[in-house]
Amino acid sequence: MITKLSHASLFVTDQNKAYDFYVNKLGFKVNTDVTMENGFRWITLNPPDQPDLEIPLLAPLHEGMHYEEDVRNAFKLLLEKNLLGAGVLFTPDCLATYEELKAKGVQFKGEPKEQFYGIEAIITDGCGNWFSMTQPKEM
Repeated sequence: MITKLSHASLFVTDQNKAYDFYVNKLGFKVNTDVTMENGFRWITLNPPDQPDLEIPLLAPLHEGMHYEEDVRNAFKLLLEKNLLGAGVLFTPDCLATYEELKAKGVQFKGEPKEQFYGIEAIITDGCGNWFSMTQPKEM
């Protein structure tokens, strides 16, 4: 029986830039940061309130990933267009978090908006991924 998801990967164009975004701007915690002999860097992060969920920041354009050139090119295209990753980031106060992150230089596709499920702002990591930053509607 499977009991939980332990890792969920994010593919990124630049691990250093992604590290800065997730750790220094969003406040994620570093779980692992190791560079292997072939130069491949294995970084895993945890959201502050989810220490049991590790998020590897994978660089698919690095030859250490062992992808063929056409696969690397496909990743490159999708990441450059911010089309590869998506997810939902929870916040208890979307408007305050929006202002806090905007002051840190985080890019948004627009201001927070009221939606049927809560208040949402679309955020980009600058490394190929976008997220719905959402304050769920109170039930």
